[in-house]
Amino acid sequence: MNFPTKIAVLLRDDLAVWQRLNVTAFVVSGIAGTRPDLLGEDYADADGTRYLPMLGQPVLVFEGGAEVLAAAHGRAVQRGAACAVFTDELFKTGNDADNRAAVRSVARADLSLAGLAVHGPKNAVDKILKGARLHG
Repeated sequence: MNFPTKIAVLLRDDLAVWQRLNVTAFVVSGIAGTRPDLLGEDYADADGTRYLPMLGQPVLVFEGGAEVLAAAHGRAVQRGAACAVFTDELFKTGNDADNRAAVRSVARADLSLAGLAVHGPKNAVDKILKGARLHG
């Protein structure tokens, strides 16, 4: 199926596996939480057990160095793209209020980005992610 938009996650390539998974879950929740129209229908198994809906289109996961992440972040902000960020400081906090305070305490240019998620038209997301590679 061909989708007019793209959901992509960009992770810094020096993160531990558990950090990559944690960052991915958090930043994708930002896209899903603000764009309920991207969610599909509820799931159900053959026994009728209901499950929560998931995003109705693929999420592509990319990786790159800190400089690639910083450049992508800058392009996302410049283009006004829907973007969720996860900074290194969030690995040390334990709740949403502290997470927001940690991000708020650092100027945009000084954010130590561990990852981000972006959603928008395919060509715009491709341009934002220039220099990143598919996660291996």
